[in-house]
Amino acid sequence: MFSITFYGATKNVTGSRHLLNFEGKNFLIDCGIYQEREYLSRNWEKFPVEPARIDAIFITHAHLDHCGFLPCLVRDGFNGPIYATAPTIEIAKIALLDAAKLYEEDAEKKIRRHQLKGKKPEHPVVPLYTVDEAYNVFDHFQTIPSNDSIEISRDLVLKCHNAGHILGSAIFEFLDKKTEKNIVFTGDLGRPNRPLLPEPKRLEKIDYLVIESTYGDRIHEQDYLCYETVAQTISQTAKNGGNIVVPSFAIERTQEFLYCLKKLLQQDRIPHLLTFIDSPMAIKVTEVFKKYPEFLRESVRTIEENPFEMSLVHPTETVEQSKSINHVKGSVIIIAGSGMCTGGRIKHHLITNISRLESTIMFIGYQAQGTLGREIVSGKKQVRILGEQRQVKANVVQINGFSSHADQNEILWWLSSLEKPPENTFLIHGEDNAIETLKKILFEQKSIEAVIPEYQMTVRSE
Repeated sequence: MFSITFYGATKNVTGSRHLLNFEGKNFLIDCGIYQEREYLSRNWEKFPVEPARIDAIFITHAHLDHCGFLPCLVRDGFNGPIYATAPTIEIAKIALLDAAKLYEEDAEKKIRRHQLKGKKPEHPVVPLYTVDEAYNVFDHFQTIPSNDSIEISRDLVLKCHNAGHILGSAIFEFLDKKTEKNIVFTGDLGRPNRPLLPEPKRLEKIDYLVIESTYGDRIHEQDYLCYETVAQTISQTAKNGGNIVVPSFAIERTQEFLYCLKKLLQQDRIPHLLTFIDSPMAIKVTEVFKKYPEFLRESVRTIEENPFEMSLVHPTETVEQSKSINHVKGSVIIIAGSGMCTGGRIKHHLITNISRLESTIMFIGYQAQGTLGREIVSGKKQVRILGEQRQVKANVVQINGFSSHADQNEILWWLSSLEKPPENTFLIHGEDNAIETLKKILFEQKSIEAVIPEYQMTVRSE
């Protein structure tokens, strides 16, 4: 007998936390933060299960909405192992330290703003967690081999499959040796035919399935259309004399966008512009990509030259280097984090460019409800950035072709290898329309009756 309790990513996209109870042991699959504004308070709430009672944590990949809550659980008493693939562990360390640093900086800035305005905050202004608390997570990490299995209790085996989402991402298959039934958590499901990563592993048998639905209501642009939009946007913005500002996730999206720029330059389809990677985190993650070529698509591994390096690309690690970008004359491409504009250096580049008619803000990733990025792409004429209202006059472009999440057709493709529908299917990581649409499509095309879990809902095996 086992149960699954959904503590996050239920009828929303972020905050992935799912508790698997098997024969009295508690295993947490993913431990992420919420990034939608309406759910941010959940990051500060005490976790419903005493952290000391969680036996182990399994991290599908290193995005913060899947691993960013780890320092909170460790601080509050979790003392077990945290399992993940080698690249996930390395990238998660980078992501957690980056997040902790931003939390500390944001708290300091907020305190200063209150002091300048003579305003006393309603609640103490403290970071969600500190850099020291992020470091405390590191000793708990244990590597699990990709495409292999380990025994995690007497009757439970974990098989780890490639998810094709970001470097090191995994699909977790838990196998009950007594009943020979399996429970599969896709994490964020990747896509076939991507330029950098192998396609996600498809399974023939799934009894209980917990699957993401982020793009369950849409189809991604084809790569050639995506590249064409990038080429046209960069060329027109440079002609207008503006900058191209790209809010980008440091993990996977930045590397794939660099690969795109390199291809377009080789084909002479875009002007040769200075390009700044204004994200210390993205710079570090790119080094992890170089370290683990075995996790990349074979066609990329065989390329002699580095797929991410170009003479025009300049990493800017320090704050001084970042500020100096504003003094460069002529058009430039600025790739900066965070991808949903919820923090980091991107906000400063938005302040400089969002009210310039000649500049372009190019979004190449998903923008969750309640984020600054979502406000901008939804067409708002005025947005709040670092405490002040800004007029949105720049050209705003959203390109979905770079997404590392499977779309509706790709989810159906991934499920097509199953010999029969799962006994139970649960849809997570989706906003209302996406998740409801996918539920309907799964029933119509795959005879899969899916359940949309409520927050803190528990389901038990029969």
